[in-house]
Amino acid sequence: MSGTEHLTVEREGATLVLTLNRPEAKNALSLPLLVGLYDSWLEADADDTVRSVVLTGAGGTFCSGMDLKALAGDGLAAGTYRERLRADPDLHWKAMLRHHRPRKPVIAAVEGHCVAGGTEILQGTDIRVAGQSAVFGLYEVRRGLFPIGGSTVRLARQIPRTHALEMLLTGRPYSAEEAARIGLIGRVVADGTALDAALETAERINACGPLAVEAVKASVYETAAMTEEEGLAAELKRGRPIFDTADAKEGARAFAQKRTPRFRRE
Repeated sequence: MSGTEHLTVEREGATLVLTLNRPEAKNALSLPLLVGLYDSWLEADADDTVRSVVLTGAGGTFCSGMDLKALAGDGLAAGTYRERLRADPDLHWKAMLRHHRPRKPVIAAVEGHCVAGGTEILQGTDIRVAGQSAVFGLYEVRRGLFPIGGSTVRLARQIPRTHALEMLLTGRPYSAEEAARIGLIGRVVADGTALDAALETAERINACGPLAVEAVKASVYETAAMTEEEGLAAELKRGRPIFDTADAKEGARAFAQKRTPRFRRE
């Protein structure tokens, strides 16, 4: 498995667990961390034994955004990591899920601060669970900056426009309860249990047919900007072939025989 000194990559059954691992810097995004994230998204897509991905942070926090000092300095951005960025100037946007969408479901397990770039990465995930003391927010305007990680496009598509604009234009912090109320996250759990809750959700996904899961995710995203008529046509094109797979037949047999299906990705 891939990884860098700032990203821990582990397997929990069919789930790839990515842990941002700079707790001393509130898991701020360094170049080694971004390179590790991008490589891990590619690894998850390429490995058919991976059925879901959980993204979390070490030390009781998720991510406090970009570490501008580390990215600009000669230390963490030196050598191989700098060469990777030169070879692919888009790498950091792919790592942050701005210019890359994994085909496997991505579940965010949030504890502590998930602000600025942390909230921007969050918008690239599919399912989100947070500890009750988690804090969210897009602080960029308070510093005279622009949330260029995709938030001015994505946020108003994911939550009501009035809430999106308030978050973007005030730069204020949001509690986990408020983030759930406006739809930024899906569920609030006791502090320290977000990862367990995310892994539980991942296990439920892993028990489903992988071809069906990936097709459903793809359909949701590819039809988002379509008219209803266009979307329904695209859904049929995406969904019909699933009924012809061996996994679909296995699912029906398992249901009839009252047993757990054995999906083979066929």
